[in-house]
Amino acid sequence: MSRELDILEKLEKDINLKELQIKSLLTITQAINDNVSSEGLFIMYRSFLSWEMGIERMVLFIPEEDQWVCATKIDVDIDNLDDLVPLILPFNRLHTIKQDDPPILKLFDIVIPVYHKADPIAYSLIGGIRDKNDLYNKIQFITTITNIIAVAIENKRLFKQQIEQERLNKEMELASEVQRMLIPESFPKSEHYELAKIYQPHLNIGGDYIDYIKFDEHKFALCIADISGKGVAAALLMANFQAMLQSLIFQYRDLETFVFALNQGVYRITKSDKYLTFFVTEIDTKNETLKYVNAGHYPPIFYDGKELQELRHGSTVIGAFEKLPDIREGIIKWNKESILLCFTDGLVDLKNDKGDYFDDDKIKNFVIDNYSKSAEDFNKALLDEIYIYKEKQSFVDDIAILTTKLH
Repeated sequence: MSRELDILEKLEKDINLKELQIKSLLTITQAINDNVSSEGLFIMYRSFLSWEMGIERMVLFIPEEDQWVCATKIDVDIDNLDDLVPLILPFNRLHTIKQDDPPILKLFDIVIPVYHKADPIAYSLIGGIRDKNDLYNKIQFITTITNIIAVAIENKRLFKQQIEQERLNKEMELASEVQRMLIPESFPKSEHYELAKIYQPHLNIGGDYIDYIKFDEHKFALCIADISGKGVAAALLMANFQAMLQSLIFQYRDLETFVFALNQGVYRITKSDKYLTFFVTEIDTKNETLKYVNAGHYPPIFYDGKELQELRHGSTVIGAFEKLPDIREGIIKWNKESILLCFTDGLVDLKNDKGDYFDDDKIKNFVIDNYSKSAEDFNKALLDEIYIYKEKQSFVDDIAILTTKLH
């Protein structure tokens, strides 16, 4: 009779345990279906292990931004939980802690790794199982719940990542469209001058900028800039910069005052967090004069068939300081066919397979050898030269080139 009572009592415990497991499983599944937050799922996991399974110690690790972090724990007092991570990473299946395992692991009884295909997505360390009855089934069920929670958290992470990527893609598309609108597709030309550009962004959205402003039949301005940073922030700053530039350049007809005011406008927006190198020139084809200010930009090259000049006069970069120190305007006069080559430093950062740079001497020699070409033909030849020179190397930065041929 006593044996039959023991069997009935064990059967009743088994039934109660199964009912508890089913109830717990349903509760957690419903929470996942209801899109309970990650923190809410961790609380449920901790409560299930502590109150319903009688677990005394637990640590759950999940991956977060390329490192493993403790998502939740039960009564584990370890100064540096990160010390556990390298010890558990080698496990790819349920591991029972053994006598020869490191001492810190002996606080626990089992390690439960959770994998998605070949990648681990969680590790749970379980210790202090108070009720040893039907231990195998309890561990199996704890493993099942751990897998369910870990997969749910991983799905949330992947979904959030997907949403963030979609948001970023939309921002990039918008910024790229803004950039396409800001950089002129083509330039006017006359019997006195012709312009041509090359624009090779390193990423979908670069930080280089070129523009053209016409004042009258004989007078126009050109500018080229390289904005610090890339992507959406650079495109938005570029849009603000162009709006300020095209407004101020008609207010201040001398370049020194114009650049001074432009710097103040950029500084108000960026507070020196971002800055840009900038070159602007005003060309008067009637009087055959070229006035310019170089604000920290790579020096453009002017060549008239005899003398080659680097246009360096100006000041420091735009937006780094509230007030620009000592702005100096440069002036060039010409009376024969000449060429002006403006470019961003992506051109001189270009390297070939040997690691040699497309340096100043190569650019100057190219200008001397090709200056008699039209602006369009000059750029075509330069682009061919760039691709031949870089060999198998990729572009390391944006490249913007603005070529002006003066007759």
